[in-house]
Amino acid sequence: MVKYKDYYEILGVPRSATEKEVKTAFRKLARKYHPDTNKGNKQAEDKFKEINEAYEVLGDKEKRRRYDTLGNHFTSGSEFTPPPGFDFKFDFGNGFTQKQDTTFSDFFEMLFGETFRGRPSPFQETFTQTYSRPQSKRRGEDYFLKLELTIEEAYKGTARKIDISVPGRESRRLEVKIPPNVRENSKIRMAGEGLLGKNGGPSGDLYLIVKLKQHPFFKIENDDINSEISLTPADAVLGIEIEIPTLDGPVKMVIPPGTQNDKVLRLRSKGLSRQKKEGRGDHFVKVKINIPMILSEEERKLYQELVKLQQKKKK
Repeated sequence: MVKYKDYYEILGVPRSATEKEVKTAFRKLARKYHPDTNKGNKQAEDKFKEINEAYEVLGDKEKRRRYDTLGNHFTSGSEFTPPPGFDFKFDFGNGFTQKQDTTFSDFFEMLFGETFRGRPSPFQETFTQTYSRPQSKRRGEDYFLKLELTIEEAYKGTARKIDISVPGRESRRLEVKIPPNVRENSKIRMAGEGLLGKNGGPSGDLYLIVKLKQHPFFKIENDDINSEISLTPADAVLGIEIEIPTLDGPVKMVIPPGTQNDKVLRLRSKGLSRQKKEGRGDHFVKVKINIPMILSEEERKLYQELVKLQQKKKK
């Protein structure tokens, strides 16, 4: 009969322990029971070998996975030939390395004996046929990349060829179709272009996360577009018809006489397509009056005449 060994209990760590926690526990116990500090102590020597065996399994991702998956089945077994001893190095990170002749237990041999023989023992073949299960197919994880778009591209939609680099897959150039009216942080799904699946499982999906580039004129607020125009004092006083850039191209807007600084004018239904109801948002235009800093002599005289007229008007 082969006795099951709880390697987690031997190292004094929970089954959820991280690699770092396992390594720390091993180093602490290895120092405590090392033969150099316990000469002639058979109990400490046996404990040291047991600690090494536990760390040989829990310190190796693949062995730990196999132990966690099948370890509970190893409660009994049949006769087999124990493995020969082999050299094993322990580096405790404090300036010395010891070389020990470590013979692993029957339980360890039963799980990992093929590593040292080069082929499974008859018992291992029997156990594999009895207990092993084919690994199930697993879908690959989804992968996320940023995709920068202009506001115009996000509003109208477009097609873009982009270079895609996903871990575990060759870099490639794909054509991406961006639907109209995507917004900041919208997700564009590309089926099957994510991380590769496990054991022949399907690949995950690739998601392109939309990031809008800063625009020289427009700012988005919900479904509306905001922009600014600059007027001369004369244009603000007398009024003017000017062209305003919008998502649909230039649109003529009438600036009424006497328009004040920071006045907000509206172009109806010239914003983005609404996300929660039909129709479009609006385009709001804020007026900024540009006061000239440099005047010609003639302009200065005209402004002085204007001041005189205003003073007479007050009397």
